[in-house]
Formats: sequence, C-alpha cells, structure tokens
Amino acid sequence: MRRADRLMQLVQFLRDGTLHRASDLAAATQVSLRTIYRDMETLAASGVPIEGERGIGYRVTAAITLPPLNLTMTEMEALHLGLHAVGQSTDAELSAAARALSSKLDAVMPEDRSRAPSGYGFAIYPFADAARGFQHLPSLRQAVRTRQKLELTLQDETRTVRPLQIDYWGRLWTCVVWCERKAGFDEIRVDQITRMRILPSLFVDEKGKSLRDFNALRQGS
Repeated sequence: MRRADRLMQLVQFLRDGTLHRASDLAAATQVSLRTIYRDMETLAASGVPIEGERGIGYRVTAAITLPPLNLTMTEMEALHLGLHAVGQSTDAELSAAARALSSKLDAVMPEDRSRAPSGYGFAIYPFADAARGFQHLPSLRQAVRTRQKLELTLQDETRTVRPLQIDYWGRLWTCVVWCERKAGFDEIRVDQITRMRILPSLFVDEKGKSLRDFNALRQGS
C-alpha cells in the first residue's frame, strides 16, 4: 500500500472521533508502531486536526479553534483556499504576505496538538497535490445539493456516482459517494479526480444507498 493511501485509511479510522490506540492502528494497516507515530506526525503537519500522543492514542477532532474565533470546517476550508490562491500569486509581496499570515495562524493553533502544522495553507507531502482538486469543489458542492449524478474519471477508470457528502481534512478533501460500478459506498479523494462531468439525471434516497446508510455502516464497523 502506498503511503498516501495508508494515511487516507488512517484518517478514515480516526474520523469517528473516538480514541484509537497506536497498536490497533498499526495492526489494521499492517505496519510498525514507529511507522504509525511518523504517520500521525505527518498528518498533523499536513493540517489534519489530530489530537493525542504516543502511549495513549489518537483521534480526529470535529473542529479547529483559533482564539478568539471558533471556526467551522467549512470556514477553515475557505481560509485555506484563500491562502493557497494568494500564496501562488505572481505578486511576490502578496505571496510573502500570505505565507506570513500562514505562520501567524500556526502560532495560535491549539496547544494540545501533538505537533503544530508547518506552513498552513501550503500543503506538504503526502498531500502536496491536494490543490489539484480545488477546481472540482464548486461542481461537487452543486451536485451534492441538487442530487445530480456525476461521471468521474480517476486515473484510468471512469465511474458513475451519487455524490452524498464532501469532507475536509486539513488540506485534503474527500467525497462520499455511492458508486454504481462497485454497487457500494466509496470515499474518493478529490485531488485524484482527473475529469468530472455533471450528468442530467437526478437521484433520490434509496434504501442502502443514502448518506444515512453510509453513516450507519461506518458506525457499525
């Protein structure tokens, strides 16, 4: 398993908000404890809101707090998008200002994080290419709201899916879908989408294919 895939798998394990022991995560992903410790540090540095420490356990928090503001994940996403866009600007002064603001945000991140993220808004390995998915976010949001099916191309395969929910994990976006080809649920990394087309056909909730069913399945696993 590629490291980026394993890290995404770890995010999926941790997203239920409960405490997971490092030994259990190591067994589930078939790696050593030392590797899990490194993975947790990498995820935290990539902006995923992880709390915990070695010997106790880890979990993903539901929200990120920046004193004196309480920001929702959607607000954090908007902030990240803005910082990234300005940081990539050809205007050297604006780009430098965006990076300076990024450093200031890092300084006020919660102190209970095992490691403060470095350079907020400027992704590092393993999700350094997450910005490639930015272009798809508006259309994905529209499809989720209007319940329109999508045709997605991921590397060398094309799928027809029902988009159910977009999740944001500190610089990484995923979309929960019902995949017609797999006849089951899937969580797709938005940065891995190479082409997306909104289909004219709409969908309605069906037993076994809704977001409620996905959440029930995840909680029961």
